Amino acid sequence: MRLAPFLFAPFLIVGFLALPAAQAAAPEAKPLGTFGKWTAYTSSEAGKPICYAVLKPGKTEGDYKARGDVMLTVTHRPAEKAFDVVSVVAGYQYQPDSDVAVNVGGKSYALFTSSDRAWARDAATDKQIVQAMTKAVSLTAKGVSNRKTPTTDMFTLTGFPAAYRAINESCKKPAG
Repeated sequence: MRLAPFLFAPFLIVGFLALPAAQAAAPEAKPLGTFGKWTAYTSSEAGKPICYAVLKPGKTEGDYKARGDVMLTVTHRPAEKAFDVVSVVAGYQYQPDSDVAVNVGGKSYALFTSSDRAWARDAATDKQIVQAMTKAVSLTAKGVSNRKTPTTDMFTLTGFPAAYRAINESCKKPAG
């Protein structure tokens, strides 16, 4: 089932449009630690805690001339009861109405795109992806830019279980 991106507009505006900015620009972002190549952070937005683990790809493929920062992020927003939210930042604008194919642990997931970001369509899929990430070695994300350039980003998951534990403890993620 394809959900219309406009249904997620309030979520996007309130939630994740500022995520990389929180890492780069928010002086209150506090590193929880580095785990392999993953870094875990805690921050706040409007006085509410946010915890996230972020990673840049170890390898990228695609015939592009320039590209911004590419990141894989798992975020907790306990005040909104939002945990395990997976997002991919492409470093370019995705082709409108396209999906990003994510493969982790031998399973494939289709993430919807909006602007330069991709997310799972629901919390259950986020949870499945994160569970696979805790056991797998790598995650691959394949997307297409608004200039029709296909890209593949490969992320190592070494260190993710420890980074995930750090954000779970900091944002007091409920068990289960």
